[in-house]
Amino acid sequence: MASEAVYTHRDPMLKKRDDFEDILEERRNSSDLRYALRCYIPVLYKELTPCKASELKSMVLQSDQLRYVINQVCKETGMAADEVQAEAAAILEEMAHRLQLSTIRFFAFTLSKVFKTLFRSICVNEEGIQRLQQAIHEHPVVLLPSHRSYMDFLLMSYILYTYDLALPVIAAGMDFMAMKFVGEMLRMSGAFFIRRSFGGDKLYWAVFSEYVKTMLKNGFAPVEFFLEGTRSRTCKSLTPKLGLLNIVMDPFLKGEVFDVSLVPVSISYERILEEALYARELLGVPKPKESTSGLFKARKVLSEDYGSIHVYFGQPVSVRSLAQNRVDRCQFNLIPRHIPRKPGEDIHSFVNDSAYRLVRAQEENMVLKPWVLLASLLLQNHHQMQVAEQKQEMALDELTEQAVWLRDLSRQYGAFLHWPDHVSPSEAVSSSLSLHRGLVRISEGRVQLAFEQAGGQTRPGEPCSTVTPEEELLNQAVIILSCASYRNQALHIFLRPALLASAIHTASSSNKQEVYNSFSFLRNMFSNEFILCPGATVQDFEEACYLLVKTGALQINQQEFVVTERGHRTLGFLTRMLDPFLQGYQVVCRFLCEDATEGLTEKQFVPAVRKFIIRHILTGRLRYTEVLSSDLQKNSLAALLRLGAVQKLKGGEEQGTLKVNKVMVNSLEDTLGGKLPTQKAVVARL
Repeated sequence: MASEAVYTHRDPMLKKRDDFEDILEERRNSSDLRYALRCYIPVLYKELTPCKASELKSMVLQSDQLRYVINQVCKETGMAADEVQAEAAAILEEMAHRLQLSTIRFFAFTLSKVFKTLFRSICVNEEGIQRLQQAIHEHPVVLLPSHRSYMDFLLMSYILYTYDLALPVIAAGMDFMAMKFVGEMLRMSGAFFIRRSFGGDKLYWAVFSEYVKTMLKNGFAPVEFFLEGTRSRTCKSLTPKLGLLNIVMDPFLKGEVFDVSLVPVSISYERILEEALYARELLGVPKPKESTSGLFKARKVLSEDYGSIHVYFGQPVSVRSLAQNRVDRCQFNLIPRHIPRKPGEDIHSFVNDSAYRLVRAQEENMVLKPWVLLASLLLQNHHQMQVAEQKQEMALDELTEQAVWLRDLSRQYGAFLHWPDHVSPSEAVSSSLSLHRGLVRISEGRVQLAFEQAGGQTRPGEPCSTVTPEEELLNQAVIILSCASYRNQALHIFLRPALLASAIHTASSSNKQEVYNSFSFLRNMFSNEFILCPGATVQDFEEACYLLVKTGALQINQQEFVVTERGHRTLGFLTRMLDPFLQGYQVVCRFLCEDATEGLTEKQFVPAVRKFIIRHILTGRLRYTEVLSSDLQKNSLAALLRLGAVQKLKGGEEQGTLKVNKVMVNSLEDTLGGKLPTQKAVVARL
């Protein structure tokens, strides 16, 4: 561990934040048709002329790498070269975009109408746009937006068109391609379609990787994809997927381009269109299949108010700078460039560390709205009242006072908070509650979560219907998980101090080393749950110490932690922030030890643990409805698999079956519950 010098950290409040411009303001005051049909000549990399889709396909099919792989496939399968070549051409035809300006103009006109109806404002940091313009001119660019809504990729293209920037080509899932008419429209606006997984299909991987690298190396357009791989149903950042990042870094590592610019983009929604849909998915309701008819049925969202969006284009990150002193590029000279090679451990580690750094950059530039803080407070109040078996409501004045306290704390922790300064706190809180009236109800100066609206069966004037306790629980869980998705947007701000607060609570003494051991255990346990950079335990501990000491919640006297009088409130809030996750992991451990899990497969795990949790909540043995989230359950299983407490059998009839080490799982459950005698042993084992 580092010395006390850690507390001279640079204050996160000193970080400069860019100014934002509302791009909808001009749209509300001028012709959308003129906007869509205006002259559009974006600057490209090294001022190249745009490449036609047909030319791009020819370059891919004639590339040395694809020819090499085709020869390999011929040798392995005995197929004729013409056959394999035809298969590669068919894969490329299915995959490739056909970017057309006429389709872009159609989307520009249509989206202007839609966005003006749905959103109060779309705010973009202009300095970020200027940085992006410069980057596109100098190097191949990769855009890496956060992914919380279907709206993200449409929004990105709309913004770049608005600012006369080169439109991106966007990696999209095959499910979008199946949508009649819409799939082709997306293809003509720059989407290229890829399978969710390739298995061991060498030819598909070769076509896909060569297609992406050809676009990137020649700078025909910025390449855009989501580092998280899929939309986050919980609004937490997801563990990054490395496949595409490996591909876009490859041309630099092999010396085919001087550099590649990676641009993290943070998209913050005040209210998410899919909020209830996500909550139901987390409770086991299957995701609706993407379809054109479904899109038209969703038109009713146009009558709703979804507040504002903030889009922050971060500092372009140079792959050359990232690789300096990390990667020896000479290794790529040992074999010809066109021969595919599996990345070595050093490259995998480099790409993985870079991915975490980029997701952290996305998190740091997320713009938080007042509702994110209010949702955090309302969820904590709901649970406290539930435990005390009291009415789960809160005085509006008390909520406002707590929100102001949390606003000031989050700013001290470096949050990028968009809190309106021109109105009183009570007005800011009331406005925010009003926007989310589907989740909260205000009556006679008191606020509570709107559980009676969750199932829609008890509204005035409608006949009463019989609702089973399980149905009522799941209806309430929709509201809880929807609120939790907003609370999760602030987790990156409070996570490290919260881990330290929980460590202080569970450590066997207030000694700094003991607390560090406890912190290290919790951080390791939750590394599938949150974005915690590999190998950065000491830095995270030091950051947490610095923030709690700086804000007067903690003192460190001769290697002992002392919680100050004012610190009890802060540490109480922080430990309650992590409580649902702690209890979620504990209940999964309990399930694996108590229930008959012999022969249980990974596929059966979530439905089985959900039944176990519902039974325990209905009997009053479990309080947190939030632990019904399938995301939480899957992450806890992933942690147990990583730690070796559970193993997944491979091969034979029992493939995918979970083998539980009940002694180790029991020990982990005890440690998570703060049963201290087992803690040192578990920390040592990890």
